[in-house]
Amino acid sequence: MTRPTTMCEAFQQTAARNADRIALRTPGGATELTWRQYADRVRAIAGGLAGLGVRAGDTVAIMMTNRPEFHLVDVAAMHLGATCFSIYNTLPAEQVGYLLRNSGSRVVAVEQQFAAKVLTATADTKVERVVCVDGDVVGTLPLAELESPGDRDPDFDFDAAWRAVRPDDVLTLIYTSGTTGNPKGVELTHCNMLAELYAGNAVLQVGPQDRIVSYLPHAHAADRWGSHYASLAFGVQLTCVADHRTILAALTDARPTAFGAVPQIWYKIQTGIETRIAEEKSPVKRRLASWAIGAGRRVSKNTLLGQPVPPLAAVQHRLADRLVLSKLRGALGLDQVRAAITGAAPIAPDTLEFMTAIGVTVCECWGMSELTSMATLNRPGAVRIGTVGTAMDGVELKLADDGELLARGDIVMKGYRNEPEKTAEAIDADGWMHSGDIATIDDEGYVRIVDRKKELIINAAGKNMSPANIESMVHAAGALVGNVVAIGDNRPYNVALIVLDPDATASYAKQHGLADVSPAALAADAGIHAAIAASVEAANARLARVEQIKKFTILPDAWEPGTDVLTPTMKLRRKPIAERYAAEIEALYAR
Repeated sequence: MTRPTTMCEAFQQTAARNADRIALRTPGGATELTWRQYADRVRAIAGGLAGLGVRAGDTVAIMMTNRPEFHLVDVAAMHLGATCFSIYNTLPAEQVGYLLRNSGSRVVAVEQQFAAKVLTATADTKVERVVCVDGDVVGTLPLAELESPGDRDPDFDFDAAWRAVRPDDVLTLIYTSGTTGNPKGVELTHCNMLAELYAGNAVLQVGPQDRIVSYLPHAHAADRWGSHYASLAFGVQLTCVADHRTILAALTDARPTAFGAVPQIWYKIQTGIETRIAEEKSPVKRRLASWAIGAGRRVSKNTLLGQPVPPLAAVQHRLADRLVLSKLRGALGLDQVRAAITGAAPIAPDTLEFMTAIGVTVCECWGMSELTSMATLNRPGAVRIGTVGTAMDGVELKLADDGELLARGDIVMKGYRNEPEKTAEAIDADGWMHSGDIATIDDEGYVRIVDRKKELIINAAGKNMSPANIESMVHAAGALVGNVVAIGDNRPYNVALIVLDPDATASYAKQHGLADVSPAALAADAGIHAAIAASVEAANARLARVEQIKKFTILPDAWEPGTDVLTPTMKLRRKPIAERYAAEIEALYAR
């Protein structure tokens, strides 16, 4: 079968080839849809949307958790030639209204819990109808009613509609969450997404035999590419996890064969394992587990450096895997993972080494929404720790005079919606996308990301430093660290704001019999302060003297994604953080 030229064609080919396979499911199998059922419902919903007046070039917005109805509505709109995009569920009504206006949305699909917010946000927009997928809310149209035959336009031709879609039509919008200002709507075409999918699959090799989980926000490019569109193109079974906080439990149900995560998830996996070992009551089992992970680490160090594994270490590792590590992977639900990826932010090298040690090789990648997600990747078997790998097929890379990483190829976005000036700033006349990341490229093409161009710390002595590098070292040194922000721009030395990890501190509180487990009480606990101080000291031992953290404070707060301190994908909002905690920062420099 020929390679599809649009995502509509990709879906139709996949549904025809895999009609009786499970396409969409929820944990526990409470909901399961075969590809045949998926295709039938897409056809029905597309007819309903057409009845509402949705046509090629229109925009449909979605605000839902990760549930099967998202995929049904999105794919139905896509088959009409419409542009469908997702809104972060944590956004307030005011920002939702901005996205609806900027996108020119005519229809919004929501689930019941977000209906009131969306209905409020539709004022002064082009939105004509709000569809509710899981209830009958006043002011909305139930999905069941939209999907029923009813009074359909007799002239609507579903097959003609999707066959009329062209490769350069806008498939979706990805609104960059940004750290300041209004988000920009990245326009991605069918051509962009197919180039990304096939370049990625040349490495990952997923197909109908594979399973993936969708738990990151649908509004993020990584979920759009890595779960939603990958499923459509290659027939991968998709488990929809509505609450990202339950992802670790969902893994044991879904048993994914491919799994991608942001660094925070990998940190939680590592912390969970280390905590479980520390809490093991049997000294024999505790020592055996520690020995097994140590044996894995000895092998992973060589593997990640591309060095041969000593024979004795290899024998010990095989024994450790049979006795402990294979069972550990099974308990995590990662025992069948063939391909594991991390991206969206830098990850601590120690965590990559740890995951490799337990038998899950995590390949770090680099990309951005404007590049349809992933542009570079460490290949399995050729991982070079500390890098984000080499360019994907069809992607050109080069460095600007100031070290900024530029990329070119079919994955480069069409532009920012309604912002031609910002598009021209991002994509130059020769088609190079200016990433905003400072990088190096070695002789073998491996890319190292130094930092964001605008986020480098330049201290009072004029020394350039990467806050992300400093922060990853602290993360790797301490399980209690949830978030860390390095501060030092135009200052004589670096300090840090630290937020505790809720899961790790809960375990600590249980072990030490702490009655008050509020964030404020935990931040003030002498034992926790000593543990964090030890983590900072360990991180400093791995940093250049000028990079080291001289002072820190533990904030008595819990940070949540989609707030003024973290983006929905858990990236730091550095400027708002600096403004919010200005007094604490000044106190660190005053002491």
